[in-house]
Amino acid sequence: MSVERVPDALDGERLDVVVAELFEISRSRAAARIVGGEVQLDGRPVSKQQRVRAGQAVRFTATATAPPGVPAPPLPPVRFEDDHLIVLVKPAGLVVHPGHGQPDGTLVDALAAAGVALAPAGGKGRPGIVHRLDRDTSGLLMVAKTDAAHAGLVEALQQRRVARRYLALVEGVPQAPRGRIEGALGRDPGDRTRFTVRDDGKAAVTRYRVLDQAPVGEGRSVALLACALETGRTHQIRVHLSALGHPLLADPTYRASASLAASLDVPRVALHAGRLALVHPVTGETVEVTEPLPDDLDVVLARAGLHLPVDWWQALDTPTLDTPTPATAQDDA
Repeated sequence: MSVERVPDALDGERLDVVVAELFEISRSRAAARIVGGEVQLDGRPVSKQQRVRAGQAVRFTATATAPPGVPAPPLPPVRFEDDHLIVLVKPAGLVVHPGHGQPDGTLVDALAAAGVALAPAGGKGRPGIVHRLDRDTSGLLMVAKTDAAHAGLVEALQQRRVARRYLALVEGVPQAPRGRIEGALGRDPGDRTRFTVRDDGKAAVTRYRVLDQAPVGEGRSVALLACALETGRTHQIRVHLSALGHPLLADPTYRASASLAASLDVPRVALHAGRLALVHPVTGETVEVTEPLPDDLDVVLARAGLHLPVDWWQALDTPTLDTPTPATAQDDA
């Protein structure tokens, strides 16, 4: 059970809109939960059309979608570990921490079952977590084992002192071989599970560099991009590249072509966190970890005739100026 207060920003909204926003589920799912009696407003059931007021208490009792006692998943491969910090390779399909609709079977469960100490500062259900990867995104993820490391990592992320580099397979080829995509991100008012470029969103910046490109028949092409996060918003790379007109392969949430993904047999969203570099928040040592593409995306790369350069992340760190590339709300409407 979760209880949240209605923030000022949602004053006057319908209850289904508020539940979708507060508990990060789709509006249709929120409406179904309200009709099913799982939501109360100030301690009483109300209709999904009910308008709410700022400060009211929304109580949400989520129905578990997995049976109790689901075994914890195995611990993913570890690439760095000391007394304060652990860096793992999250596989595609694994959720990072428990949430509505995913009460267990998460990375946090895998860490706990393996006896890994996790920083309490991360909060209930999210001990040690300082950043996330989407369910279908693979790659490197750092987790704090102590509160000192948690505080230091959060500060380093906020001050953009953690180098996070991604590999992305996209539809088409960006006109500029490298660029800096700027576009504030917020929830899509038409679908609260999506994000979009909007003027009142949170500032977001993604840098990219085209590493290789190839035709794939019928006048279509694909490209392999290296991407760097200057900010860390939810779905940031996915939204920015879609707004640029080059969605990630097999990402229908952000307007990817189903037929193109099928022709290349792309099994999931084609995004991989392949590089982490930071100064250890406690010891001060330099931590640099690189993770190659997993087999499922490596096969797609070969099938498309694309080639991944050695030390690919360095393409983002050369002194050549990036081309400013604004992302527009119209592109991702």
